[in-house]
Amino acid sequence: MPTVNKTLKVTQTKSSIGFKSDQGATLRALGLGKIGRSVEQVDNAAVRGMLFKVKHLVSVEEI
Repeated sequence: MPTVNKTLKVTQTKSSIGFKSDQGATLRALGLGKIGRSVEQVDNAAVRGMLFKVKHLVSVEEI
């Protein structure tokens, strides 16, 4: 039986300016960098951890 990985749509809603530099690095690692940009990420523990770190800068919806 094939496993179906859920996907998350992550959209940057705020700038990383004024926050710790590692949070900006986390946004870049997620594929973001400009307000309004969206990416789709696989829903796994590593991505969830990164999203938790920048939860105040992004919005997340399950696809």
